[in-house]
Amino acid sequence: MEQNVKGGTDIRPFGMKDKIGYMFGDFGNDFSFIFASTYLMVFYTKVLGISGAVVGMLFLAARVVDAFTDVTMGRIVDNMKPASDGRFRPWIRRMCVPVAIASTLMYGFFVKDWPYAAKMIYVVITYLFWGSFCYTAINIPYGSMASVISPEAGDRASLSTFRSVGASLAGLVIGTLGPLLVFGEDEAGNQIVYPLRLTTMAAVCGVCAIICYLLCYKLCVERVHFEAKEKGQRESAGELFKSLLRNRPLFALVGAALVLLLATLIGQAMNNYLFLDYFRKAKAISALNFVSIGGMLALAPFVSRIAVRFGKKEAGAAGMLLAGIVYLITFFLRVRHIAVYMVLYFLATLGVGLFNMIIWAYITDIIDHQEVQTGKREDGTVYAIYSFARKLGQALAGGVGGFTLTAIGYASEAASQTAEVTERIYTVATLVPGICYLIVFFIMQKFYPLTKRVVEENAAILRERH
Repeated sequence: MEQNVKGGTDIRPFGMKDKIGYMFGDFGNDFSFIFASTYLMVFYTKVLGISGAVVGMLFLAARVVDAFTDVTMGRIVDNMKPASDGRFRPWIRRMCVPVAIASTLMYGFFVKDWPYAAKMIYVVITYLFWGSFCYTAINIPYGSMASVISPEAGDRASLSTFRSVGASLAGLVIGTLGPLLVFGEDEAGNQIVYPLRLTTMAAVCGVCAIICYLLCYKLCVERVHFEAKEKGQRESAGELFKSLLRNRPLFALVGAALVLLLATLIGQAMNNYLFLDYFRKAKAISALNFVSIGGMLALAPFVSRIAVRFGKKEAGAAGMLLAGIVYLITFFLRVRHIAVYMVLYFLATLGVGLFNMIIWAYITDIIDHQEVQTGKREDGTVYAIYSFARKLGQALAGGVGGFTLTAIGYASEAASQTAEVTERIYTVATLVPGICYLIVFFIMQKFYPLTKRVVEENAAILRERH
């Protein structure tokens, strides 16, 4: 596939507009993704009264659908003839409204008094409509677009950092304002969820997502152009997957992503129950999120320099090691004071934040590595496989979290939990992330081969070819 770098007076050089625009893209993504990761299980269990095990089964079953929709979307964007405004950008324009509507529909509090079977039908339809179709149709093109905004490795690293800043900003808004709005206390002092407020907040986040997506569309420019493949040039699905199966860094990152999302999302989800039932201060989640995300934003200006100085693989692995150690310390201390827990959580999120701000640059490195090895460019398909891994990690987190809640004796309908259950919540919220982050460190150290030296060699080879 021939690659051309667009030039001329009508195409402005890569710059801050592209970085800000790409940041707004993930800002928009995470107004639904982080919102779902944080509140969807709470909504299903606390508001609709669905058991954690059933929710877990839903999350896992939906990923079977994603196995087809994610890769199909990747193949569509790789093979479809580009529009006048690019190969990937048009999908942001087309899908921004549908994904916002789908995200809002998941939190329809009006179904809480429906018969249980009717509630489950509504939940299944709205969850699949959002995650497997609408979100896929905008996220796959958005993530793939980083490789065509600029061909330069340094520019792509900065896009990865700004993407993570966008996610952090969404997390800051959702994580700090959300608990203040949707959680409260009844007359007996029990922690409760306000259903109408949760639904309203989901709708507001949907509107904000549309605005962010449109800013991404407006500010980003596709500069690297790949000619559409003719039918005779297209690989069959079997040929493509055979070549991808030889892509060692892709599958190392897929494995790391599965474990990473399992750790991060279980931690986020269980923190809700931890503060609802263990600390019994639900609104303090707002302060916890502000401190942790504030630390990640403070780290952001230094991430590109750290990655350039030490290498992306090396820096990300170090972050995972730090996070894993801090979580295990937190588990063994059995912290009772919220302030102490916040300090330890802040230190752990610095390590997680370092990895997450680099992770999107791993994808562009892997796409380059695939082209070096095979001579073929498959941006959308490679990103789709990674996106599926992230969704699977999200589902595993929801599934394991849901099954775990049931296994530890959590009663969805109860106003408060027993002391034994709250202790088990603490164990899950600290021990599981600690072990998982150390596993990610091991995977990156042992199996991910794209060291600083290899990435630089691949970049030189592609410059020579093009």
